[in-house]
Amino acid sequence: MNKVKEYLATPNLSELDVLEWAQSILEARFKRSNYLTNPSLVRGYLQAQLATEEREVFALILLDSQHGVLGFEKLFYGTIDSASVYPREVIKTVLNANAAAVIIAHNHPSGNPEPSRADIALTQRLKESLQIVDVRILDHLVIGGNESVSFAERNLL
Repeated sequence: MNKVKEYLATPNLSELDVLEWAQSILEARFKRSNYLTNPSLVRGYLQAQLATEEREVFALILLDSQHGVLGFEKLFYGTIDSASVYPREVIKTVLNANAAAVIIAHNHPSGNPEPSRADIALTQRLKESLQIVDVRILDHLVIGGNESVSFAERNLL
């Protein structure tokens, strides 16, 4: 609550200040929730983390066996329309966190969240790679501005 008073007392509050404040609130809620039981919370958190990126960013939400949040990692940064993703690095990150499951996400700076064929192929490749080490992909969300597409909801997993 002190942060709210601090922001409200700030003269000439910019749009960027407000967005940073909103991002910190969502992050606090996300971390406090500990368990992912609300898909809209996940979407809101990922949109706050990825929607304003000017280039493609690939990220992971790392989860324990009860889907408790272990962490959030931005792993790969690309260009305005692609990012190279290396399964070996994804597996290393997952094993270092001792994660049992993950939600993968990336943004489309164009604002269009429709998955490409490359996105679908990458998801399958990661799913197969992670199965070898007994880690499940619960979802892959593509964030495009205020919109998102869930692979789980579209039966693409």
